Amino acid sequence: MKVAVLMGSPNDQPKMAPATATLGEFGIEADERVMSAHRTPMAVADFARSARENGYTAIICGAGMAAHLAGAVAANTTLPVIGVPLSGGALNGVDALYATVQMPKGIPVATVAIDGAMNAALLVVQMLAITDAGMAKQLDDRRT
Repeated sequence: MKVAVLMGSPNDQPKMAPATATLGEFGIEADERVMSAHRTPMAVADFARSARENGYTAIICGAGMAAHLAGAVAANTTLPVIGVPLSGGALNGVDALYATVQMPKGIPVATVAIDGAMNAALLVVQMLAITDAGMAKQLDDRRT
């Protein structure tokens, strides 16, 4: 199992690190990449279009301010996409929250709290545990 952990800027890595660490706790490979919906839109689209064929099971996207990364990814894949609005800027992440959660009909993006990278990873684990009894047990053990 492999999950992409995308971020809009290298500066976002410390805020997205809990996603990678949490996935690792469950034995899930996390592929961290910096991809900007604004600076490299074609690379984002190409990555998303080929993600399923390249073995990814879900994509976690962290971005701040305008935060279009999760939506740009979701527009180009049918894999689950989880958006992590990141704090920063004049509105301290509220702008990113609104940008991430307000997707048009037909292009869903699951959205967690501002800087909620760990919960994004746990949401992916919960989805994978639907058909993986061992992972479901790990989740139960973690909560206990």
